[in-house]
Amino acid sequence: MEEVIILGSGMAGLTAAIYAARADLSPLLITGNELGGQIATTTDVENFPGFPEGLTGPQLYELMFKQAQRFGTRVEYDEVVEVDFTHGSPFRLKTHSAEYEAKAVIVATGARPRKLGVPGEDRLIGRGVSYCATCDGFFFRGKELIVVGGGDSALQEGLFLTKFASRVNIVHRRDQLRAGPVLQARAARNEKIHFIWNTVVTEIIGDSAVRAVRLKNVKTGEEYERPIDGVFVYIGHIPNTTLFRGQLAMDEEGYLIVDTRLHTSVPGVFAAGEVHDKIFRQAITSAGFGCMAAMEAEKYLAALEDRPQPVQAAAASG
Repeated sequence: MEEVIILGSGMAGLTAAIYAARADLSPLLITGNELGGQIATTTDVENFPGFPEGLTGPQLYELMFKQAQRFGTRVEYDEVVEVDFTHGSPFRLKTHSAEYEAKAVIVATGARPRKLGVPGEDRLIGRGVSYCATCDGFFFRGKELIVVGGGDSALQEGLFLTKFASRVNIVHRRDQLRAGPVLQARAARNEKIHFIWNTVVTEIIGDSAVRAVRLKNVKTGEEYERPIDGVFVYIGHIPNTTLFRGQLAMDEEGYLIVDTRLHTSVPGVFAAGEVHDKIFRQAITSAGFGCMAAMEAEKYLAALEDRPQPVQAAAASG
């Protein structure tokens, strides 16, 4: 019987592990199949407090991983494939190789950016392909960029990128945006933003870095290559919550629903990071959510110990 099991090894999961271990809960962290989450695929991290010279995503992950282990976190390099939260604590979890019971669970399985799915995209992630303007915009000073998408996120991030880029081209498959009218007006007024309508990206081109994209007009069918320095993709995120369907309350997009203290719909199950956060999506905010979830789990476990225990009848003697 585990006191607390943490699902996920990204910023939220590792921070939850550090705090839970410091609370003497001897947490078990099950990594999932993507060690470190999104931060581990980020080339440079310049905005995480405490590192004035910056560091790479894998370096930040490694430091936090070692810190969690130093305080007593136990790690299983495995993936949870089945959970049973329907009967309350203790909760049952099954991985590829073992089964577990836990009094409390922290879900920090994160989310993943929805990708274009075009040639060159995966190969050039971190080399000109990005899904986070806040993380990577600084590296494109004076460059020309493409932002793919037509919703609020695409325009918000596109406007942010104008602080650095010489020109930001918004590529949208339709001739009208889905973003709110205020954002559309701001984008229209910005002289660095240009729109490429009725168009999709069909290929991202480059060797060691992005140098061009292939674009296709969906109305005329015309295809052409356009030189570019970077591609930022904002066509949505996919929360990693399929495992919890029918077990935990979710919104229409599949994000876990939590209260202000990160309690899910099942007492004793907490959520932290991008598995519920679809607004901020930053390493530092995910770390903060991990801290909060661990502190709430510790309070929950302390309350469990204070509950009256059922009296066991003594066995009758002959």
